[in-house]
Amino acid sequence: MAPRVLISEALSPAAVALFAERGIAVDVRPELGRDREALAAVIADYDGLVVRSSTKVTAKLLGQALRLKVVGRAGLNVDNIDVAAATARGVIVMNTPSGNSITTAEHAIALMFALARQIPAADASVRAGHWERNRFLGIELTGKTLGIVGCGTIGAIVAERAIGLRMRALAFDPFLSPERATALGVEKVDLESLLAQADIITLHTPLTAQTRDILGAENLAKTKPGVRIINCARGGLIDEAALLAALDSGHVAGAALDVFVAEPPGDNPLTHHPHVVCTPHLGASTLEAQENVALQIAEQMSGFLLRGAISNAVNVPSITAEEAPKLRPYIALADRLGSFAGQLVESSVERIAITYQGELAGLNTKALTAAAIAGLLRPMLTGINVVSAPGVARERGIAIDETLREADADYESLMTVSVSDGGRVREIAGTVFQDGRPRLVSLEGIKVDAPFGAQMIYVCNEDRPGFVGRFASLLGDAGINIATFALGRETAGGRSVALAEVDGLVPSAVITRLSTLPDVRTAKVLRF
Repeated sequence: MAPRVLISEALSPAAVALFAERGIAVDVRPELGRDREALAAVIADYDGLVVRSSTKVTAKLLGQALRLKVVGRAGLNVDNIDVAAATARGVIVMNTPSGNSITTAEHAIALMFALARQIPAADASVRAGHWERNRFLGIELTGKTLGIVGCGTIGAIVAERAIGLRMRALAFDPFLSPERATALGVEKVDLESLLAQADIITLHTPLTAQTRDILGAENLAKTKPGVRIINCARGGLIDEAALLAALDSGHVAGAALDVFVAEPPGDNPLTHHPHVVCTPHLGASTLEAQENVALQIAEQMSGFLLRGAISNAVNVPSITAEEAPKLRPYIALADRLGSFAGQLVESSVERIAITYQGELAGLNTKALTAAAIAGLLRPMLTGINVVSAPGVARERGIAIDETLREADADYESLMTVSVSDGGRVREIAGTVFQDGRPRLVSLEGIKVDAPFGAQMIYVCNEDRPGFVGRFASLLGDAGINIATFALGRETAGGRSVALAEVDGLVPSAVITRLSTLPDVRTAKVLRF
């Protein structure tokens, strides 16, 4: 059955055409973006959901989205999506970080000009029949200092344009490296230095707990008298009451706002202030940007739903379309190795160390690590998936280590999972052969060659004559058929392991009897 995608807001017809061209069934229901109950009533029928800023993808909605695999945000910010709830349910959240970057940056520059030259007020004056040349005294941008709060993709474009206008550019961004700042031609400074020096401040940072009200009363008081402020990012970055007070006092000479805390802003006094320029969230509103983000999200979601490619996801490592076919068997291997370890551990997991050797080390190991962690935690916790697993592991204090090495002498690619629990380390290794099926090749230091079955019996015993016969007889007497059987031993007469893939369910009484056989240390049923 073809994947089904719901578009819950207005989107370029080019995206709909692309979905259809790829064989994906798509329904366009823009009225659902503001009707939560109607959206909840139909969401269970879809594998993908495309939203913009109006649709609220809440934990409650996700709980009703039984088939949903991916939410695509046609735009940058995902603050209308409960990413944590999506992650917990294994739903990938994608955005289009570059689709409207140029458009938003250009809008910030346009607002800077409008603010500097009082263009909206001058336009209104002329239309009212006045000719007030002396009233609208502006400022030159050349030589002024622009403070950029958030120097990611959009902030970097603003910086480039501002430097082209012969402005000095300061940037506050904890994630901006000195090398990147030098390449952009900006001066990386702390926030207080930016506030004190900037003639104009423009905001280009996401809205988070750390950035909310970043321009509140305290920080506005630290700004240069006569500063001008531009916000094309998110309304919550500015304390609107504090900004109004700073405008009324004259400390802030003007503000240009494309975004507000509440949208539409209603009777917000800022929209009536003579020194404020307002636009209705137009940062991404150009023909080019609308087309770009629509095509980009349709391309990304199609790639995931049809080929397993993941790009621009905010809650899972990316996998390119070229990587996906190569990774698929190794993701299965990682999941089974992790699951094997998770079914063996007997106390709290303290650390998981994963070693990638050979050609495997050159692949996207982040995706493989996520799969291994999901496999490890699944026997212990319900609802675990490859999207949520790394976050759950971190929350539980499980240390995660990755090591890349050259090829093992016996295998072109080898993955080893070591799990520490209660002072004990359990090491399991596997590979993928030419048939594409994952195989176990080493178990706690003992070489073994075993395929993974849906249900397996694992036995650790002392290598003594007669064990195999007793083992097979016990299963035969219980009516359990052995599909595959593998043995390995440390040394003659030493520690040995047996792995049997079996048909049907294994009663607990059978495992109890296996545990009482002579020389048996451990007997367990493993399910994959």
